[in-house]
Amino acid sequence: MKSAVENFDIRNFIKELGEVNTKLIKGTENLAGIEEIDVGTAPKELVYEEDKLKLYHYKQEGKVTCGVPVLIVYALVNRQYMLDLQPDRSIVRNLLQHGMDLYIIDWGYPRKSDMYLTLDDYITGYLDNCVDAIRKRVGKNRINLMGICQGGTFCGIYSALYPEKVKNLITLVAPFDFSTNDGLLFNWAKNMNVDALVDTYRVIPGDFLNSGFLMLMPFTLNIRKYVDMLDVVEDKEKLLNFLRMEKWIFDSPGQAGECLRQFIKDCYQGNKLIKGELRIGDRLVDLGNVTMPLLNIYASADHLVPPAATRPLNDVVGTMDKTLYEFKGGHIGVFVGSKSQKELAPAIAAWLHERDGEGQTKASATPEKTRAEKTGRTTPERKQSTKDKRLNKTK
Repeated sequence: MKSAVENFDIRNFIKELGEVNTKLIKGTENLAGIEEIDVGTAPKELVYEEDKLKLYHYKQEGKVTCGVPVLIVYALVNRQYMLDLQPDRSIVRNLLQHGMDLYIIDWGYPRKSDMYLTLDDYITGYLDNCVDAIRKRVGKNRINLMGICQGGTFCGIYSALYPEKVKNLITLVAPFDFSTNDGLLFNWAKNMNVDALVDTYRVIPGDFLNSGFLMLMPFTLNIRKYVDMLDVVEDKEKLLNFLRMEKWIFDSPGQAGECLRQFIKDCYQGNKLIKGELRIGDRLVDLGNVTMPLLNIYASADHLVPPAATRPLNDVVGTMDKTLYEFKGGHIGVFVGSKSQKELAPAIAAWLHERDGEGQTKASATPEKTRAEKTGRTTPERKQSTKDKRLNKTK
């Protein structure tokens, strides 16, 4: 049996080293020629803003065939342009092509002045104001909600508190039952001293949280992907695809401390949402009040939100029109995978079209007086923002 030294072929080694050097040289040239990493390029217009939040309406180049608009709500911890990462990997563009009328929330980047914002502020303040702004804009009493990850949890809570404002509810890879130990993130959160974290930082830095997410799959997310990058550096378009994903991964907003404190304590550690014990402000959240049609989507190989955290929602909602949809893939594949573009986005559009006209109540002129109108917050020049109200309460 020959030793490793005897099996070593210096000619192949030199050849492979030369190929790697050629790739690196070409990759360096490609990197030098990239002036901007473009993400979220689907045309849209700003229609509402409040504090750091911005609400956008996507421009529909074709015909709107679904009469009820869809508000997309993403998680606080990452940026919403994941849903429109690039033209050929964009759930947003895909849904637009299927006749959807789309809106999306950009939560912005919290600063120290936002440290006291709570779940109540985000859900019954910002989210409710966005829903009301759309309802008034389109002249309908109810709209569709599509929530992703933590944004899906927010939408589930909102739909339980304001069922009269939601026509259809779609949740994607969203946690509702936090009792599972299937995911490392859930184990970490259950044992986290969130009081020490929040009391130290007030607004938790995005880089701090991002480091934790990368450690969930340390080899894949910290080493292997950069090794695999050698296979694409020679191709400028493939390199741009890689860089777009990297931009999204490291573009992590900070987290308002009080909101994160309640989310960790009440959800991850107390599992109060699924138990019917979660309070948002002075209101108890009963998921049995989710009486509108529900499409609950989970990813079979999700390492961030395991299926066991998502599926139980269908057991506790009050609606009889509920669909549990399994996507064969991971958490990120739901948004950017080729299978998602071919399968998931068309399935969502078809589901919404089937329920577009069932029992829809149109306002004769405008919807009933909205919460935003009652508080004087119907335009970007509102008298008092959600954050201002929170700060007043703390004085």
